[in-house]
Amino acid sequence: MANLSEITIRPIQPSDNPHLALIVRNTLAEFGAANPGTVYFDSTTDSLFELFQASKSVYFVAEADGKILGGGGIYPTEGLPEGTCELVKMYLLPEARGISLGRTLIEKCLETAKENGFQQVYLETLDELHLALKIYAKFGFEYLCAPMGDTKHFGCGLWMLKKL
Repeated sequence: MANLSEITIRPIQPSDNPHLALIVRNTLAEFGAANPGTVYFDSTTDSLFELFQASKSVYFVAEADGKILGGGGIYPTEGLPEGTCELVKMYLLPEARGISLGRTLIEKCLETAKENGFQQVYLETLDELHLALKIYAKFGFEYLCAPMGDTKHFGCGLWMLKKL
């Protein structure tokens, strides 16, 4: 596996769609979270490039030696309070975990959210993704009692928010 200094982080391209959809779905399946109401069954998972053409949205892809390792982005999800975006589709291949790549992607997303004028970042996740929960908490995300916005991901049972 490449070390962090050998990984390029770049904006999503149309050719990334099938690779990222596979990473998202395989990761959810790996953690036993390939459930209805999650991005596993979301049709936008197959067309992330198109999804992230929305204003103030961005999706970053991590790549090393021509291989896509994963990615993550921010999105102004419908129904969120003014000044709030969502941290979305943050998934990595197993071999890309444990090298601080997830942290690097989150930092880049939070920095971009701030640059795009957002005051807070929301996310939805699952108990099964326990490793990610620890990282989100280290970044200052705090648990909420209920979901925000209209993500259509009724299968996610944990909601978090971070003020920028």
